[in-house]
Amino acid sequence: MKIEHIGIAVKDLGISDDLFSRLLGEEHYKQESVEREAVTTSFYKVGESKIELVAASNEACTISKFIEKRGESIHHLAFGVEDIHAEIARLKEAGFQFISEEPKDGADNKVVVFLHPKSTNGVLVELCQEKM
Repeated sequence: MKIEHIGIAVKDLGISDDLFSRLLGEEHYKQESVEREAVTTSFYKVGESKIELVAASNEACTISKFIEKRGESIHHLAFGVEDIHAEIARLKEAGFQFISEEPKDGADNKVVVFLHPKSTNGVLVELCQEKM
């Protein structure tokens, strides 16, 4: 396992892209719409890891609700794994709960699954694996 990326919920992707481009000294390497989640993402490389800015495409999606409740902030911590199904089984055996146990297509050519924050000290944890 490695830290794949840190997801940050943002209100305005344009403003946040400008801020992070200036902060990191380079432009995002990818911007992508994830229709199923009603979000647009923007990715920045930071050494071996990445930062993912996540903006809502509509007011009803989970990112909008998150920002309404908590403001712009870190939304999730993502771990890159080699075998997402093996990790799901291992973590279930270890007592962790999942929001959904079936991996879904995510951004940046990944399949993803989220652990429920109730079982991870309030932190939304994402497991992600490169699509084959």
